[in-house]
Amino acid sequence: MSPSPLRIVALLFPNVTQLDFTGPAQVFSRLPGAEVHVAWHDTRPVATDSGWSIVPTTTLADCPQADVLFVPGGQGAFDLFDDAVALDFLRRQAGGASWVTSVCTGSFTLAAAGLLTGRRATSHWSALPMLAELGAIPTSERVVIDGNRITGAGVTSGIDFAFVLAARLFGEDVAKQVQLRLEYDPAPPFDAGSPAKADPELVASTVSRVDDARREAVRRAAARLGRSAP
Repeated sequence: MSPSPLRIVALLFPNVTQLDFTGPAQVFSRLPGAEVHVAWHDTRPVATDSGWSIVPTTTLADCPQADVLFVPGGQGAFDLFDDAVALDFLRRQAGGASWVTSVCTGSFTLAAAGLLTGRRATSHWSALPMLAELGAIPTSERVVIDGNRITGAGVTSGIDFAFVLAARLFGEDVAKQVQLRLEYDPAPPFDAGSPAKADPELVASTVSRVDDARREAVRRAAARLGRSAP
């Protein structure tokens, strides 16, 4: 008898940051016996933040139970705070999943669903402190593991997250084999990929834009969770 497949369910949504999704998905697709299910309300193409679309493979209603539940980020992750069907889907799936995971601001969607309360979690650096308003414990690390929750920081951190998960599922040898096949050997041309290294004025302006775009949505979600704003 062949072993059961590893079911990885990724929640897709409009205005997702495509690399949050596609980076980990590329790693997931190389794991032994993995099935990657991409779920949304319907199976029409979903527009990403890059101007092109991804086609879901299943609907929220028909999606099989996940072994690994995965939520990418993007501005669209904050729009999900008002999507009761999507949040209920996450809660149901999380109840039966071995791992509940996210990358970038996908952690905010998990938190809005009540799935990171009291848990250490990370997100994109520019929004990370706001996670506390939703009951999580903001943790400035590239990949954070708390129980069966694994969260990755911003965008490209999703690839690191996926290899950490791969090692947890199949061991380091399998993770290293996939890393080699994908030639994942980062050598960035500029050393400005974190707020500790970038120009302070650029950091400040980025935080200001993020706060303006997301603060009100976070406060509404916190109120629904019964948490008062700071």
